[in-house]
Amino acid sequence: MITTEELRGHLVEHRIAGLVATPRQNNLGKYARFGRRDPDVLFGLDPEGEWTAADVLALMAERVGVSPDPAHLYGQDTIDPALTVAALDRLAAVLARTAASRGSVLLGTGHPQTLAGFHAALGEALRAAGCAVLTPAHPTPFAMHHGQQVEHCALEYRRRVGVVRVYEGASPSGAGASTEAAATAPGELSDPVHTHSPQPVRIALAALAAAGEPLPDLVIGDHGWTCGAGRLGVAAVGLADCNDPAVFVGEAEGEVEVAVPLDDGVWRGCYELLSAYVLQQAGMSQ
Repeated sequence: MITTEELRGHLVEHRIAGLVATPRQNNLGKYARFGRRDPDVLFGLDPEGEWTAADVLALMAERVGVSPDPAHLYGQDTIDPALTVAALDRLAAVLARTAASRGSVLLGTGHPQTLAGFHAALGEALRAAGCAVLTPAHPTPFAMHHGQQVEHCALEYRRRVGVVRVYEGASPSGAGASTEAAATAPGELSDPVHTHSPQPVRIALAALAAAGEPLPDLVIGDHGWTCGAGRLGVAAVGLADCNDPAVFVGEAEGEVEVAVPLDDGVWRGCYELLSAYVLQQAGMSQ
């Protein structure tokens, strides 16, 4: 059995919580950009509140455990491991509820190199409990926008977890290139890439609607997967770093059911104890 003390020690030892790698100036920069409604940090949300940079800092201090001091501008910042454990417990309760009702689930990650295994472990346990783990719109080419830049991508699934891959080499020219052109673009698809975009989950949900299929009972993800689903009224839970304020604002405004604060960029094996703990708390250990 994984105890709370063991989990908290693991979080601090591997800098998933406690003194984390994300620098304070990066956090404050993202909070300011959120206050300016920068689409790249909204992750698909359209917040109801005003959410100034000061408001975001206060929320992140409360829900993540970053320093509340606005004069702390540079250097180290923190994630409170007690808040991480409490959020993992809430996530476990959502999983247990979904498993009991044999609900349908959609999983996706914008951090495929680090978090895909965490999501996959939850998905495998839910499938074993009788839940349908959905993989809509596989594979679908699409154009992903980052400000003025466009990347031609494909939505795919690895171990039933949605990921994004980018067409490398020559690609259709111009921002107006069609998805059909992206599909036939010369060059090969990259390995799964890091993204904050809500487009992948929107594409997946739109494919379900177009096929006359019901939307999932739960989306498990991070970044745009969580916020994009929550904005569309789908129950969503997600992992989020201390420089990802959108997920916590979504939770505060009721569009995200659970936001778990943690550093999302450590070695992927470090998250195995976290997924095992969630499944243990949900009564779903395999």
